[in-house]
Amino acid sequence: MIRRIAPMISQAPAGRHVPGMLSLLFLFCSLARSVGAQTLPVDLTKLSIEELMNVTIESVSKFEQRVVEAPASISIITSDDIKKYGYRNLPDILRSVRGLFVNYDRNYNYVGFRGFSRPGDYDTRILILVDGHRLNEPVFDSPGTGGDFILDVDLIDRVEVIRGPSSSLYGSSAFMGIINVKTKRGRDMEGLEVSGAGGRFSTYNGRLSYGNKFDNGLELLVSGSGFGSDGDRRLFYKEFDDPTTNNGIAKNKDGEQAQRFFGRMSYKEFSLAVGYINREKDIPTASFETVFNTDNYTIDKRGFVDLKYEHEFANLIGIKTQVYYDTYRYRGNYVYDYGLPNLVDNIDIANANSLGTELQLSKTLFDKHKLILGGEFQYIFQQDQKNYDLAVYLDERKSSRNWAVYLQDEFEIVKGLRLTGGVRFDHFSLSDKSAVSPRVGLVYVPFDKTVVKLLYGHAFRAPNAYELFYQSPTSLLSSGLGPERTRTVEFLLQQDLGFNLWGTADLYYQKSKDIITQVIEPVSGLPIFQNAGGVVQKGVEFELEGKWQNSIRGRLSYAVQRTEDTETKLRLTNSPVHLAKFNSVVPLMADKLFLGVEEQFTSGRKTLAGNQIGGFWVTNVTLFNQNLFKGLDLSASIYNLFGEKYSDPGAGEHLQDKIQQDGRSFRFKLTYRF
Repeated sequence: MIRRIAPMISQAPAGRHVPGMLSLLFLFCSLARSVGAQTLPVDLTKLSIEELMNVTIESVSKFEQRVVEAPASISIITSDDIKKYGYRNLPDILRSVRGLFVNYDRNYNYVGFRGFSRPGDYDTRILILVDGHRLNEPVFDSPGTGGDFILDVDLIDRVEVIRGPSSSLYGSSAFMGIINVKTKRGRDMEGLEVSGAGGRFSTYNGRLSYGNKFDNGLELLVSGSGFGSDGDRRLFYKEFDDPTTNNGIAKNKDGEQAQRFFGRMSYKEFSLAVGYINREKDIPTASFETVFNTDNYTIDKRGFVDLKYEHEFANLIGIKTQVYYDTYRYRGNYVYDYGLPNLVDNIDIANANSLGTELQLSKTLFDKHKLILGGEFQYIFQQDQKNYDLAVYLDERKSSRNWAVYLQDEFEIVKGLRLTGGVRFDHFSLSDKSAVSPRVGLVYVPFDKTVVKLLYGHAFRAPNAYELFYQSPTSLLSSGLGPERTRTVEFLLQQDLGFNLWGTADLYYQKSKDIITQVIEPVSGLPIFQNAGGVVQKGVEFELEGKWQNSIRGRLSYAVQRTEDTETKLRLTNSPVHLAKFNSVVPLMADKLFLGVEEQFTSGRKTLAGNQIGGFWVTNVTLFNQNLFKGLDLSASIYNLFGEKYSDPGAGEHLQDKIQQDGRSFRFKLTYRF
């Protein structure tokens, strides 16, 4: 297999269905006003805003701070959202977030930030963390966001989406943003919990978990889960519509299965986390010029162990340290016809093992400064790639060492005005390159219900082992690759609008250079990676969020974005101009039965072949019943309620210019706590 990054191609503007979203906006505001009037004279406005402003987050600055004081644009999806909207996996969660979109090529999912998601990329420009532990593996730099995500969603306490560069604290891959997944603790379960779900395509999911906090202070959570699906048993692709290729029908070639384990234990100032996933997915699309309707599949295995210690001394000096181990195993089986009597299985392999540590010191000075000094070291002692069938085309065995130091100061200039400045230095032995990443954020809270943020930051992404060393008879070895670099300016305004409504307006400009792109070398005519591209992203996002006394809540967002090549000034492929989303939970029976409704619109996108994929609306509905009997939760969900037919752009490895997504589907779920 040759993993390719597809070239950037223009995206034509599209903006259909915006009037429909304006209607939803009017509806949402009308509901807010009516409910707000009902809740008066009880002043829940102040209460709801206080709750929102006092939520704390650690993933922005590596210490706990209120969301409104954190120097970033942040969205949080809670475990309650996951239950009441019927989210099945991490892509379902991220599709609901302002300014984000998700693609699926029937093997992996890919997340787009602010109009940027290049076909064929493996989410290398997004850093995904679990409780602060980095998931991006060291070969392809992929975090695993879809079926290969390491956690069962029932174990998620909340998902924190931090937009914009964050390399000043997190280093490589924190390029477009960070997604930090906070897991539940033992006290959140207080016993044994079993869950089962089933749905369309013979899909099933089962989970057994135990969690508790004991009298001696020990807190424990352990969980195992299994997932399986036949997928769509009859997928038609017109590109293979020929009798020799089963008339374009991929029969029983869309199956998937996965097994997950997660454990978390804490005692006093120590905590230990362990995670593992083994996932296998059939590939129905015959990517990479393989033989259609044959046994093409991938296997991904990920695991980590993370030990942390945290202590704050009496003189206000804090220490945090962690030691971790990560493992990654990838195997691809791709069937080719070389004109021999039998078809040939091409085997593609990537293996990685690494050890790492981080030490962080914090100190509060003069009650005004919050200083953080930290350092990281990672030793990747296995970073191997291999590809073979009748011959060995690649057998690259590498190891590398990465280290970094960082410094940050949060300074409260006056009450309500905070300035955060930070810088980080990284060095990567694999490419023998270094990077310096600064960040500055000014946060002003002039009134209790007004927040203004002005943000500026640099970030980078180091070339990964695949980009540096992969070669085959159909691709060239790259040379001299350096890190990608980006800088961002962002202005964020958040305001209490009355009637328990919280409004957000977010204006941003991001310019990236030296984007690692696969181009055609003119002499040989073969692809090679180069620092060849530049991208400009600019846009504005709006969001309304409300929560009222009678448990009605809702969120409405709209993003308009232009993402273009800096040289051609043309919009990129797979870059929607408009994203609009509406979410609402309405109680049908107080504290018992809830209706969750989602409406999501994605505007048209350009494909690699220069064609246009039309915009589409998707409607999801969930009925959630809690404590029908003591400890029993039930839910029923319909996804894509109106059976909208839509597609995502194909990448360079696909013969298909666009890949059709699933139509209407359903799921029933039962959870019981003993």
